[in-house]
Amino acid sequence: MRVAMYYKNKDIKVEEMPIPKIGPGEVLLKSLACGVCGSDVMEWYRIKKAPLVLGHEAAGVITEIGEGVERFKIGDRVFVSHHVPCNTCHYCLGGNHTVCDTLRTTNFYPGGFAEFIRVPQINVDRGVFHLPDDMSFEEGTLIEPLACVIRGHRLVKMEPGQTVVVLGSGISGLLQIMLARATGAGTIIATDINSHRLDFAKKVGADFVIPANEDVPSQILKINNNRLADRVIASTGALPALKTAMRSVDRAGTVLFFAPTEPGIELPVPFNDLWRNCINLMQTYGAAPLDIEVAIDLIASRRISVREMITHRLGLADTGRGFQLVTDAKESVKVVIEPHT
Repeated sequence: MRVAMYYKNKDIKVEEMPIPKIGPGEVLLKSLACGVCGSDVMEWYRIKKAPLVLGHEAAGVITEIGEGVERFKIGDRVFVSHHVPCNTCHYCLGGNHTVCDTLRTTNFYPGGFAEFIRVPQINVDRGVFHLPDDMSFEEGTLIEPLACVIRGHRLVKMEPGQTVVVLGSGISGLLQIMLARATGAGTIIATDINSHRLDFAKKVGADFVIPANEDVPSQILKINNNRLADRVIASTGALPALKTAMRSVDRAGTVLFFAPTEPGIELPVPFNDLWRNCINLMQTYGAAPLDIEVAIDLIASRRISVREMITHRLGLADTGRGFQLVTDAKESVKVVIEPHT
């Protein structure tokens, strides 16, 4: 089978690998669509394990089932989660599935940018989800990103009527906006350095957009009746955006840090201001099975319409171009690789 082998962001080669053999409890997935995630192009993180096949936002058709698999059959259309929790450890029992050791060590093989994927038994047990009949494979690639957003909103207790500021209008920021709008946010304000993305932010539900190079907190005060935001979501790990997030949140408000920074970045915290104003700082990583189920329901019901987010559909041979589009962050929103084209 063909795979897109990652060596570095500008060096991705189509190579041949054997189709994986499956064992008891496992399934073989024909990968028909896999999104390029922003984390895929974090070269400082990925290059340490190169060469490898990336891609974790995969949807396709089951072509082979192992002994003992009962919930699925050949021909089923599914989304496959790459990381799954144990559901029994201290963290899982406390509802913190995404810091579970099992979740951080599980994966499918070799990756979504391959024609076929072996799905291990533990993933089959709790990480494979049927796609609704009217949901395309391309839409299925947005399940995992939306599930991560759902988890973040749940943790910060987003409520109707709140003023929400989203810093960074890439794919995760746009999903933040769409979910906030779908769940009754009052005023939604988006920022980005890219005017194209700001236009997209307005299209999917932002009431106001602010270029990130402007004085964002002062603009929020003008928009929001001289009040800062109830919820500030940093959907970028850029240090200037993180500092802006700290200056954009109202008293008793919450800042959600959704994206990682590069290694070694430290964020100065005005502790007395946070203490006196009762400001909450929260972080979120990944998604749990419950978040994935909610994401599927939201996409299937069209409460979150992700089809318009997909700006580029590329064959496996163009995976390198897809990575460049995501790295440049200029004309793309969501890039989807179709391994069999």
